[in-house]
Amino acid sequence: MEFLAADWLGTPAWFWLAFGAIVAALTVFDLGILHKEDREMGVAESLKLSAFYIGVALLFGAWIWAERGADLGLKYYTGFFIEKALSIDNVFVISLIFGYFAIPRKYQYRALLWGILAVVLLRGLMIAGGAALVAEAHWVLYLFAAFLIVTGIRMLLSREETTDIGQNPVLRFIAKHMRVTPQLHGARFLVRVADAKSGRRVLAATPLLLALVVINIADIVFAIDSVPAIFAITTDNFVVYTSNIMAILGLRALYFALEAMVHRFHYLKYAMAAVLIFIGSKIFISDFLLGGAKFPPLASLTITAALIGSGVLYSLWKTRGERVPTVH
Repeated sequence: MEFLAADWLGTPAWFWLAFGAIVAALTVFDLGILHKEDREMGVAESLKLSAFYIGVALLFGAWIWAERGADLGLKYYTGFFIEKALSIDNVFVISLIFGYFAIPRKYQYRALLWGILAVVLLRGLMIAGGAALVAEAHWVLYLFAAFLIVTGIRMLLSREETTDIGQNPVLRFIAKHMRVTPQLHGARFLVRVADAKSGRRVLAATPLLLALVVINIADIVFAIDSVPAIFAITTDNFVVYTSNIMAILGLRALYFALEAMVHRFHYLKYAMAAVLIFIGSKIFISDFLLGGAKFPPLASLTITAALIGSGVLYSLWKTRGERVPTVH
């Protein structure tokens, strides 16, 4: 009992263990029961599974609210909604990656699952690093805030750019220094093939492994925005990590529904730019205009939800009647 009540990064250990158990249970349920065999997921199934994951995330937030108070509960929901909205851009990039490597849809879900598990670890390391910096010096939050404001402004002013997957330096390094099969081998990431010179069986990567590597690199890039954003909302390590991971866990389910209509959310980026500017500005408003008083969490959640909701609705309205592009 003393161990469960012990303080882990500002939160009792049993909170962390409970969250870990939820993540493990969802992963086993998803991969071991729902998707024991590789198959293509339809849009209807994607939406149903996404609703389930969102429901779990919202219930988890209600638990935080009940156990640790309304303040942290509201901050959890704010972080969750921001991360969920930012993930739409991630879906677009993942779709490009799968298209570049010609990964059939029936193998995409399993690749996404392993990608998500890697993200859980990578985000944990990034958040731990951010937490250490914030704990060491409060002024680091001002750097995060300024970065968010600059990023938001750049998003408002930026033009559409074409992503060239083949020019990724890590991908080029792997292709140069590791054997890579030209074709897929089912859902396998590594296979043994005959060496052209010696005839011996040697280990080689498949295109599915390369796709997985690039997907995780893309997530690191996206985390550069999302991690500072959640730290600008709260410095509570438990809320920072769980809101991020809960939003990401449902991404693989939501992917197959969003992939077919991601073009409909073209104008959401302007709403997300406004959200990043608002979240970054909130730090300066609290410390310099409110005399150190906290920006009301309910107001923060309301403004964030209103901006994201407006962006979604405006995008759907502006792109009404557009044909769904052919996907791989």
